[in-house]
Amino acid sequence: MVFSFQGFANALKWAKEMKEMEEELNDKLTFLGGFVAALRDHIHTDIQIKPGNLYTCTWSFTARSSIFKNMLDSDGCKAPPNDTITLPELNYEELESLLEFLHSGSLPKEKVEKHIYSLSITADKYDIPFLQKFCEHQMLGSLNSSSALDVLEISDVCSNQTLKETALNFIVKNMEDIVFSARFEAFALQNPHLTVQITRASFMDIKNRRNGI
Repeated sequence: MVFSFQGFANALKWAKEMKEMEEELNDKLTFLGGFVAALRDHIHTDIQIKPGNLYTCTWSFTARSSIFKNMLDSDGCKAPPNDTITLPELNYEELESLLEFLHSGSLPKEKVEKHIYSLSITADKYDIPFLQKFCEHQMLGSLNSSSALDVLEISDVCSNQTLKETALNFIVKNMEDIVFSARFEAFALQNPHLTVQITRASFMDIKNRRNGI
């Protein structure tokens, strides 16, 4: 019976993973498929993106984000190739990674690790759903004692409740490693409201364990 139950549990886990992979693939196909509509509407003028001297096609922005589309439409960017748009919250490398993602729907591992937090905030600010899901998936998949506070902070900025609950639960279960880390003191000073939430979640966890919940 033990082996049978374990086999059933493994089958359920496999089915869940396959469903998640299918959903991720469908989301990516939809994301990349936005180019078709953009090309149909003849939105293809080159524009300059700042900071730096990076150029991209207008449709790589308009097909990905309704906010970008509104920004470009309001600026009359179906126009000369010397038109520019500035994303002041990003540095050159972050902007380069954003453009790469907008074109391909993915990023190399080293760029994900380096820019995941800034890209997550950008995805939230400019409403790029597939990038939001991509960043969430990456942060959840690499969640550990070193990254948990950063993930919690980003989840709060982006109002991502799923990410926030997962990060909080992880922190509560690894309180000693995280609370006594060098990062925690700076985090507590910058995010007093999140520190209160961590404290409350920790006390609730202790209470539940005492009550056998």
